[in-house]
Formats: sequence, structure tokens, C-alpha cells
Amino acid sequence: MPDWNSAIKKIDNDAASVNTKHHSELFISEVEPIIKLNLRGKSRDFLSMVGKILNIILPTEANTSTNNEYITALWFSPDEWLIFKNNVTNRDTEEIKIEENLFKNISQKKLGSVTNVSDQFVLINIQGKNVYELLSSGCPFNFNDFKNKKGAVTQTILNHTDVIIYNEEINKINLFVRRSFSEHLWSWINDCASRL
Repeated sequence: MPDWNSAIKKIDNDAASVNTKHHSELFISEVEPIIKLNLRGKSRDFLSMVGKILNIILPTEANTSTNNEYITALWFSPDEWLIFKNNVTNRDTEEIKIEENLFKNISQKKLGSVTNVSDQFVLINIQGKNVYELLSSGCPFNFNDFKNKKGAVTQTILNHTDVIIYNEEINKINLFVRRSFSEHLWSWINDCASRL
């Protein structure tokens, strides 16, 4: 991922800049690409090997997550997780090592599958007092319990677009959207945020 091209139209002409928008009670930014891997598997050996490689226990309870200093794992189903790095530092060497280690010890040993979905999803970070007002204006999901559970995860629809929402902390969420829908959703989020 050394030559990163945003799927979202740049706000200014600075090619190196990351898209960010500030509204009265919201700060919205596109997160520079970080490794995102889809893991699938069921066996005890699979869970044990992932834990050993990533130094993390995959969450087994629905709509939850686990993390350590470097990696976050989101529960998708009883046999599927999305893992991603918590920051963009040391991207090239660390990410290649993580992916190669998982592929070698999971996929090649037929314990499960490892798929790099880094380019499939765009990550948008939204934080501020009106985060859940913004989401509720275009989403059928009830955020009443979700917003108070740090680490909660949901897969839902936002403005007719499939998204994954991760409650990183109170009033701060990470939203994963498929690359092909990211510019449309970015425009909708900013339009809606400007009216709150």
C-alpha cells in the first residue's frame, strides 16, 4: 500500500493530505489505509494459532471486539473476524510480516482462511457529541445500548449502504464501508452532519 489513492475525492489539492471535515459537534476523517484481514475458522487449533501469532484472543461473543496495543479484532460471525492495525506506523514491514505469518500458519496448514481486504474497505473515523444523532438519521439500528458499550460492533445499513460500525470509545466510532460506496457515503455523512 505505499501508493495510496483515496477513494474519496480530496477536499484540497494537497495529494498527501487525508480527508477531514469538522462540523460544529463532529470531526470526520478518512483514516489512511491500514491492514485489514478477514479471518475464518472454527477449530481450537485455528483460535490458538491466531492468538499465538497476534497475541490476542479473538472475540467469541456476538457483536464484540478485542484488542491489544497493535491489533483490534471484530466479531462478524461464530467463524469470521475482521482484524486491523490500530495505527499506520511501520506499515510496510509489520503488515507484511503479520499477513505472511497468518497465511503460512493458518491457510497453508488448512486451519482456516486469511484474506487481505485492506483495499476493499475504507475506514472513516467519526467523533464528537452528535455521532449517534448522525448515525440514527440514516440507519435502522437502535444505538441506545450500543453507544455505551466500548468495543461494540454492528453490521448494518447507513443511507442504503452496508457498513460495519465499531464503537472505539464513547462518542468515537470507526465506520468501515466498501470502497465503491465510500465517496457516496462520505458526501452523505458530511451533508447530514452540517445540518445537525
